[in-house]
Amino acid sequence: MGKPVGDDFQTETKYTRNKSLGSNLNWADKPEIYKSYPSCNTIQLPSQHQESTILFTEVLQRRKSVRDFSTQPLHKVDLAFLLWASTGIQRVEHGYEFRTAPSAGALYPIETYIAANNMEDVEKGIYHYNIRNHCLEEIKTGKFGDILAHAALDQKMCAAAPVVFIWTAFFRRSKWKYAQRAYRYIYLDAGHVAQNLALAAASISCGSCQVGAFFDDEVNSIVGVDGTEESSICLSVVGHPK
Repeated sequence: MGKPVGDDFQTETKYTRNKSLGSNLNWADKPEIYKSYPSCNTIQLPSQHQESTILFTEVLQRRKSVRDFSTQPLHKVDLAFLLWASTGIQRVEHGYEFRTAPSAGALYPIETYIAANNMEDVEKGIYHYNIRNHCLEEIKTGKFGDILAHAALDQKMCAAAPVVFIWTAFFRRSKWKYAQRAYRYIYLDAGHVAQNLALAAASISCGSCQVGAFFDDEVNSIVGVDGTEESSICLSVVGHPK
């Protein structure tokens, strides 16, 4: 009987001095780092964010996993800030658009979707965050909180929270450069984005809780990705603590 797949993955993706670390890149085959849904309705997000006046050390002290939320809806301006803070464009240098979270090779394989359960000025439904245009793209409308909670091993907070962030990975963006080693970087990238969200939420007196336990293909079906080229990686609930 062979080693469990996780152990094999750890061993086979190690860098060693007696193994080639890569090959010449085919720049013509580099995947686009922005995903968009051009045929979908869009909701433009505010570009101005509320300024936090608390110290960064206090933000760190505030951050904790919150699973119980009030019925207060999340404001669109707060959602806009959380999306930008977690993975938005921070600066442009030499023609490159860098984001608020680091990414191996600046390839940015992580895509952000949200399930809007209780939002101000945003209808219930599933949306994709268009990073370049700082807007929401409407995938489908309707109540998905209970379905998402069921997919997340019946964690009811996914239905009770005003918003659930759903992060997927478009694997080929990273594999183009890093081959199988890319998976290590993809999971790190997702962690950077999730931590940014957690700290940003704490800075505006909201709570969050990261979710790693879910049935992958059920979540993939909710957001409409195939589970092979692009698949769900992590979730996070966000809202006002009860």
